[in-house]
Amino acid sequence: MQITPHEVAETLNMVNKQNLDIRTITLGLNLRGCTDTSVEAISRKVYDRMTSAAENLVPVAEQLEREFGIPIVNKRISVTPIAEICAATSECDLSPIARAMDRAGAEVGVNFVGGFSALVQKGASRADNNLMESIPEALATTEAVCSSVNLGSTRAGLNMDAMYKMAGIIKKTAEMTADKQCIGAGKLVVFCNAVEDNPFMAGAFHGSGEGDEVINVGVSGPGVVRAVLKDLPDTADMTTVAEAIKATAFKITRAGELMAREAAKRLGYQKGILDLSLAPTPARGDSVAEILEAIGVGQCGGPGTTAALAMLNDAVKKGGVMASSSVGGLSGAFIPVSEDAGMIRAAEAGVLSLEKLEAMTCVCSVGLDMIAIPGDTSVESIFGIIADECAIGMINNKTTAVRVIPAIGLGVGDKLEFGGLLGYAPVMPVREGAGTVFAHRGGRMPAPINSLKN
Repeated sequence: MQITPHEVAETLNMVNKQNLDIRTITLGLNLRGCTDTSVEAISRKVYDRMTSAAENLVPVAEQLEREFGIPIVNKRISVTPIAEICAATSECDLSPIARAMDRAGAEVGVNFVGGFSALVQKGASRADNNLMESIPEALATTEAVCSSVNLGSTRAGLNMDAMYKMAGIIKKTAEMTADKQCIGAGKLVVFCNAVEDNPFMAGAFHGSGEGDEVINVGVSGPGVVRAVLKDLPDTADMTTVAEAIKATAFKITRAGELMAREAAKRLGYQKGILDLSLAPTPARGDSVAEILEAIGVGQCGGPGTTAALAMLNDAVKKGGVMASSSVGGLSGAFIPVSEDAGMIRAAEAGVLSLEKLEAMTCVCSVGLDMIAIPGDTSVESIFGIIADECAIGMINNKTTAVRVIPAIGLGVGDKLEFGGLLGYAPVMPVREGAGTVFAHRGGRMPAPINSLKN
C-alpha cells in the first residue's frame, strides 16, 4: 500500500494541531551470542553488541523527524531477556549487566533500554531467580534500564512462588530508590501473557522468535482521536463514534508505518511490528481519559467507563490493523495513571479507584500501569493486586500487567513527581483485607480449560 501526498498532509496537520507523534522507535537486539561463565565477560559483550548495533539508531530517527516533520519522542533498545544469557554463570549478582546496558544506552543516546527480564510463567531456573533478586540493585544503580518478569500465561497458568517473590522485589526496589521518588518501581513491570515484540517500556524485551536486529515502532495519538470526537454532535450514535475512531486510527497508524519502513530500510535491519496503542502523556489534550469523557461517560472512572474503553480499544485495533503490514506488540489503549492528565484528575477526585482500573483492564491493552500506592502497603496486598490482574489475563487470553509504585514514606493524598512523559502519580488507596494465607501457598495456579487448544 503506497503512502500518498494527501496522507502526508493530513499527518502534518495532526502533528501541528493534535499532538500526534511517534512514541518510540525501538531496536530489538538478539544477545544470545553474549553468554559466558563470567558476569564481567557477559557485561562486556552486551555493551559491545549494543553500541555496535545501535550506533546509527538515534541519527536515523532524528533524520526522519526532520524529513517528515513527525516527532519521534523516544528512541529505545530492547534485548533478549537477560536471564536467558546467564545460564552458564554461577555468579548470583547480575546487576553489572544492567549497568553495562545503561552505559551502552547512554553511549548511543537512547532514552530507555528494556530486557533486564525473566520469563517464569511455568517455573524459574537458577538464572531466572538470580535475575529477579538482582532487580532492586540493577534499577537503583541505572538510569535508563527497565525490567520485566512474565509470571503467567493462559497455556501455563500462574507461577505463584515467583509472584510472591516479585511482590517483595517491587517493594524493595521502591525502597532502594526512595530518594528518587521510588522511580525504580516505575521501571519495573510484571506480566501475564507478555508479548515478545512490544516496543513500549517498561515491558519491552526481544523475544526468542525474533531476528537478530528488528525495528519495532509504537505510535500514539490520543489527542487526534479526542479532536475528532469533539467535532461529533452529542446526538451521534455509538456506531458513528466507533467509525470515527476507526478511521482516525487508520490515519495515525499509516504515519507509523511510514516511519517504520524508512527506519528499517536506512538502518539495514528487519522491519518488525507496528504497535498502534494510544499512549497518553501529561500534555494538555493528550489523554485517553479525555477520549472516554468525549464519548460521554462524564468523568473517567464513573459508570460506563469500562464499556466506552472496550469500544475505543476495539475501534483502534480495527482501524489500525488495515494500515500496516504487521501489527503487533500490545496495540489498543493504555491507561497509565501518572502519564494521563485526565486519569490524574479522576484519581485525585476519588472517581477513579484501583478497583475500577482493574475492571477497565479487562478490555484495554495492558493493565494496572504507573499507579502509586501507599508506602506501607504490605507485600501480601501487592501480591493480591498482581494475582488478580494476572488471573484476568490468564482466563481471557490477553496480556495484562502490573506496574505499581509503593510510595515509601507517603500515604493517600500525597504524590510522586516523575516529570517528563511519566508525569506525576497521586497515591491511591489500596483496599484493606488481604489475607496472609493466599500469598504464601505458593505452587502454580493451573492453566484454565480454555488453554487446551490443540
